[in-house]
Amino acid sequence: MNDTNNMPVIGCDVGKNSIVTFDSRSGRIREIANRPDAIATFVAELPDDCLVVCEATGGWEAALLAASVEAGIAAHRADARKVKAFIRSLGRIAKTDRIDAEGLARYGQERGDRLVRWQPADPALLDLQSMVRLRRDLVAQRAAHKQRLTAPAGAAIHVHLDPLLRQFDCSIAELDDAIAALVARIDSLRLRVDTITAIKGCGPVVAACLVALMPELGTLDRKACAALAATAPHPHQSGMRDGYRRVRGGRYEVRPILFIAALSACRYDPQLHAFYKRLVDNGKKKIVAVNAVMRKLIVIINARIRDALFAQNQQLS
Repeated sequence: MNDTNNMPVIGCDVGKNSIVTFDSRSGRIREIANRPDAIATFVAELPDDCLVVCEATGGWEAALLAASVEAGIAAHRADARKVKAFIRSLGRIAKTDRIDAEGLARYGQERGDRLVRWQPADPALLDLQSMVRLRRDLVAQRAAHKQRLTAPAGAAIHVHLDPLLRQFDCSIAELDDAIAALVARIDSLRLRVDTITAIKGCGPVVAACLVALMPELGTLDRKACAALAATAPHPHQSGMRDGYRRVRGGRYEVRPILFIAALSACRYDPQLHAFYKRLVDNGKKKIVAVNAVMRKLIVIINARIRDALFAQNQQLS
């Protein structure tokens, strides 16, 4: 194991009610309550040069991360899929909270110098993310209920679904107003949203969703941006065989948003329309061509936001 920094790593398997911890230096395993007071006491006992590693667990890890950063201790929120694959690579098939905590500690030991340190997000961005995700869920539920109306037995439930669908429409409209008000109030959000909406095919809803779900926009290179947006096809090659390249990884919740924007851009943006048509004329499947437009579109958005942030910094200086 490559322990380049020789730092103590605290692996934390976070649950709703408790946190199981493993100290890589001493091998000590503890279980603490997932409450702010218990977490504060635990963090106060940690050495200043340690690294706290945990997984994303639906927000239950937020108190631990916040307490660690507030105490000046480095922390990393790991991708659960990567940690699971790492533990499997050690030959461990069983799964317990203690095994997971130890696996997180070993993961941090081996990759500590390459892990991105967690930083608290802007509260306004967190609010935007919550509203965008709620809107997405409401839209999905509304679509599911509309499908029920078209079923053969839809007439029997029509009277029950109509008020529900009207309520969905009302709630989504109220969320749109709340999102627009939040964006208008926060300068950093408004700059990004205005930059995106200036691009053909990207309306206010698409822009708000991209800003919420990809806050890294404007700070990435073109390859990292395409991969994070789940639009980059990855090679599948072995020996003499060069298999079909498929899109894998990334934030798949961004893809439906980009898909809608790409369809619109293919119609109204002359350059992207010509790009799409050229791919189709060359024999590419239409869905492959749309994915290429999605990839080009997110790269353009990333570059435009980068330039807007640079111009803003120049004005402030």
